[in-house]
Order: sequence, then C-alpha cells, then structure tokens
Amino acid sequence: MEQHTAMVIFQPSGRRGRVPVGITLVEASRLLGVDIEAPCGEHQVCGKCRVRIESGVFEKFGVHSIAENAGPRGDAEGTLLTVEEKRQGYRLGCIAKVQGDLLIYVPESSRAGKQVVSKAARDIDIKLDPGVKQYTVRLDPPTLEEGMADFERVCKSLEAEYGLSSLTIDIYALRSLAGSLRSGDWEITVSVWMDKEIIRVRPGRECSSYGLAIDIGTTTIAGYLCDLATGQVVNTLSMMNPQVKYGEDVVSRISYHMGNPGGLARMSREIIEAVNGLIDMAAGKESGGDEALENESVINGEDIVDVAICSNTAMNHILLQLDPEPLGSIPFTPAIHHSLNLKCRDLGIDVHPGANVFFLPSIAGYVGGDTVGVMLAEIPHLQKQVQLIIDIGTNGELVMGNSEKLICSSCATGPALEGAQIEFGMRAAPGAIERVKVDPVTHEVDYKVIGRNAWKSYSAPEEMKTRGICGSGILDVVAELVLAGIVAKSGAFSPKGRESDRFRKNDQSGFAEFVLAWAEETSIGADIVINQKDIRQIQMAKASIYTGCKLMMRHMGITSLDSIKIAGAFGTHVDRHLARVIGLIPDCPLDAVSSVGNAAGDGCRAALLNREKRVEADKLWRRVTYIELTMEENFQDELVAATQFPHMKDEFPYLEEDGADN
Repeated sequence: MEQHTAMVIFQPSGRRGRVPVGITLVEASRLLGVDIEAPCGEHQVCGKCRVRIESGVFEKFGVHSIAENAGPRGDAEGTLLTVEEKRQGYRLGCIAKVQGDLLIYVPESSRAGKQVVSKAARDIDIKLDPGVKQYTVRLDPPTLEEGMADFERVCKSLEAEYGLSSLTIDIYALRSLAGSLRSGDWEITVSVWMDKEIIRVRPGRECSSYGLAIDIGTTTIAGYLCDLATGQVVNTLSMMNPQVKYGEDVVSRISYHMGNPGGLARMSREIIEAVNGLIDMAAGKESGGDEALENESVINGEDIVDVAICSNTAMNHILLQLDPEPLGSIPFTPAIHHSLNLKCRDLGIDVHPGANVFFLPSIAGYVGGDTVGVMLAEIPHLQKQVQLIIDIGTNGELVMGNSEKLICSSCATGPALEGAQIEFGMRAAPGAIERVKVDPVTHEVDYKVIGRNAWKSYSAPEEMKTRGICGSGILDVVAELVLAGIVAKSGAFSPKGRESDRFRKNDQSGFAEFVLAWAEETSIGADIVINQKDIRQIQMAKASIYTGCKLMMRHMGITSLDSIKIAGAFGTHVDRHLARVIGLIPDCPLDAVSSVGNAAGDGCRAALLNREKRVEADKLWRRVTYIELTMEENFQDELVAATQFPHMKDEFPYLEEDGADN
C-alpha cells in the first residue's frame, strides 16, 4: 500500500521534502537534515523544540499551510507554551504531527545547527562627521531679573559656543530638558541631529553615544554598532531575515503580500522585530543563535541615537509598508527613489525615542539602497579605471563604470547560489559542505564542512557529520566536476562521468546524480548528491550574472575590465579561479578579481558616520543609469550561450593560460 506523504518546508534553513504523514515535526526535521533542539529526548518536558506553523498560501513553494495540518495540541503544550505563543501559532515539535502540507519556521533558540553569517566589517577609511553630534554647555541659572526659558537659554549657549543656530527640539528631549538642567547643576550634554534638532538631553558631561548601521538583505540582516565619537565599530551583529519563510526571493514576498490580506503588515512587523533583536544584541541583552556578536559589551539601548538602513528596494518597501506590488511587474516602479529621514519611534524601532533613521535611496525596482551602499564603499564614480562590482545574493546587482560613466543592472540569479532549490542545498550552517575537491583520475571527493577544521581525507567517515551543501560548496563542486571532465561543457554528465563509481541514476526522480558524501559520512543517514537538475540551476544562475556583465560591457563600449569586485557574504567565500572556470564572471587576469565582503554594509556605515556620504548617496542614484537587461537586444540568445561552461562561444584566454582549458 502506498504511504501517504506531505510536503514539509523548514525555514530559515530552506530544507524541504515529502515526509510520511503521522510523524512528529522533530522526526520530519531529522529526515530533512534540519535538527530541531530536543534536549529532553522528546519526552515533552523541556519545551525547547518550539516551532511556528505559518498559515497561508505560499505560491513559491506550492503549499497551503494551515494550523490543522500539524494535528491537535497535546496536554504538555498547554503548560509549556504561553498564551501569546499559542496565538502566534507555536507548537512543540515533539507533539505536533504532520497531517498535511506545512511551512514551519524554526526560531533560532530551537535550531541545533546555527547559520554562519559572514558580514564582518572591513577597515575602510571614513572621515568622521556623523549625523548626530554631542555638545556640552554650562548655563547660568535663571533669575527673576533674567527669566529666559530653558530651551531658549540652551539655544543661546549653543549658538555662542558652537555656532549652532535655528535649532528645534524633539518632544522627548524637551520633556527631559528641565530635569536634566537642574540635576546636572546647569551643565548638560545635548545630542544634535544634522545641526538642526536637539534629540537628546543628558545631565552633566555625557559621553556615550552610538549609531547603528543596518544592512537588510533578502536572506540575512547585519548590524554595525558604532561609537559616534570615534567612528569605531563596537559590535558586529547578524541574523537570518525571518521573512525567508515567505520565499527566498523578493518576488515570492511580493506575491505573499498580494495573496494574503494583512501580509504586508505582517512582513513589516517581522523585519522590525528582527531589527529590534539586533538592537537587543547590541545592548548586550541577547546573544547566541544565528547572530554573530564580535565584541561582548553592555550598553543602554537609548544610547543609540542614530540609525542608517540600506536594503534592496523590495525590502525597503516591505519595512515601510509601501505597496510593493508595482515592483512585481513592468516597469517595476518604486514608490520613492530619494533617501528618507524618519523617526525611529514611528517605525517601532527601539532605540532612543528622539533618534532618526536614514534610509539610503533606491535606484530602480530591483537595484536598491544596498547597491548605493556598495558604491559609497567602493567609490567607482571617483575612479579612472573601469570597475565591475557584482553583489551576489538572492538577487544579483551589477555596477559598472568609472568617474565618466556609471551603469547598473539586476539579474535574477535565484537562491541557488545560497543553497536553496538544490537537492541537498542548505544555508551556511554547521555540517554544510563549503569546499570541495574532485580527483580527475579517481573521482574521489574530498571536502570540508562548516564547523570542522579537518577535511574528509584527514577524518574518519563518521566524524564528518555532513548535512548538505551550501553556496560556496555548490560552486566548488560544479567547477571541480567540469575540471575533472565528469561534467561536459553543456552541463550534462559526460561519458567519462557516467563511468564513475559515484555516478548513478536516481530511480525515483529520474535524474542523473553524482555522490559527494556517502551515507556513513552524513548525519542524515542518506547519500548527499548533486544531480542534473542542481547543475542546471547553477547554470541558469551563473548565466544570468555573466550575461548581465557582457551586456553592460557592450553598453560601455568596452571589451575588458580593469577590475572585478565580488561583494556580499557569498562573494567572501567564492574561489576566484573556479568562478572563472564555470563562467560566473568575464575572463580576466586572476589578480584583477577580489572579494570586498559586505560592501553594502560598509557603505551604510559610511553614511552613518559621515553626513556628506548621505548627500553623495542622493547624487549617486540620479547619476547611475539603470539598464533593464531583459529588454536588451539578443538577451535570450546571450543567456542561452552563457549557460555552457564557461561559455558556448566566448573565449577565455586568461583561463587557458592558467591551464584550465576544458
């Protein structure tokens, strides 16, 4: 008798698959290599396996997830879950059972394998001129003869000592003014935003003043807590974007908004809650989980007096609850290009109540403030040499040019390069294969997993505990299979590859596949493979990037580039040589290619710490010309040609010089 199954999707790991109906969510997580915490051994006493059942139609995944599909609640859930958790759809994974299709969000506290997010701050040159500055003044107390009001008295002193004039004051600062003056014996420190508004008043000589730069990506969120007096990065923080459960790409999230009443407000609320989570971490109130906290320090959250945010255009719209539907269809028109200055309190961001948040401007529907941040950090508009900057994430943004001309575009890479839509793909968490080598003669596979320093060749099979493969590993393995002759230029398995002991055809899926890790090397009890469908996904993703680069070079009237910079967390781990092998980037000397890390976050930090960078940001979006690639002549033909490794017809002489001609 055929066993009944249901589709179960776990977020934010992105793992999915059909599992038998009737098993618990913890059992389902193990079958799919997710691993939910269950320290009590599923005896229903610890409550550590909390998960949230997401309700709605999720078109991206083809599932309709409802609470009833997790079965009835158990007695233990009545005591281990709060009333609010029940209202929000939380269940215990050891009790809830699969009764139908489910989309399940696993909070960081319940994840056994924590995502590794690479968002380190680089040491870049930023001239310190923050949007919020502190000034200390000592006043003469009022008398019956000289009874000037407190605010006017402060303004008079600030103008006399610092040249600040025509100041306004935030209502929260005004409420604290009288008390601060008198408790500080008529000496106060004020925080002034952009030489215009007093936003904070503290008694005495107050020194603590911080700003927070936040890069909101489709998949991850990074925060940089900076001392506004020195410009130093005090803490670097990161976490997964909780919106991944609505789909890995922005189109899926726009679709969720269109298909679910209240969906926009819900997604906005979740991103605000995530931002507040970063703030709690910055204040030392919270640590652990998906986030990375570089330096442990405890501050008062109200000491954060300025915030800068960069994001792609869709994330910007969703956070601000601007209707993103026009972004989903031609001509992809955003609600606003210009930068925004808003009060944090109006958005529910939990910093000082008088603090403002600066949103970097957007260029186009699919090129947002994160790309402006990249340009602020890498300054291609100030260079004579022609640069290509590729920010590889769930979407790919491209910037090309120099001081004379700048163009940009966006390419739909999809989430394949981040591990999604790959059979055994996963995000960069412990147990994920991150580096791969394939012997061209024996076809033996050597690999390294996140969380373990030793490669497989220096380990016993059972020590590897492999769970899947993340983006950098996927790129490695495809390139290595090409170099070994196992995969042909077309992307199909070659006759040589089909003779390998690791090659087989999957009877259930019908796809040809190559075994990367045998079951004895894994923690999921199954062979981990890369199949023909996976390779096609990588072909389409890399073809999209390469085609964008080529068409932009045609627009610039050039045939070569002076430098290529790969930005983003994925770019940090890209092997430059292997990127050329598969044709991810145009052919060029290897030393012309570099990784620039999270350049978007660096640019956002520059805007936080230098007010002229904010002015520069608004000039940049006007100066850059956006190219809609899909409307370019021969776009489809170029895309098809670019699916081959490294390309159907374009020559790669530098690659050939390196001995990698296939």
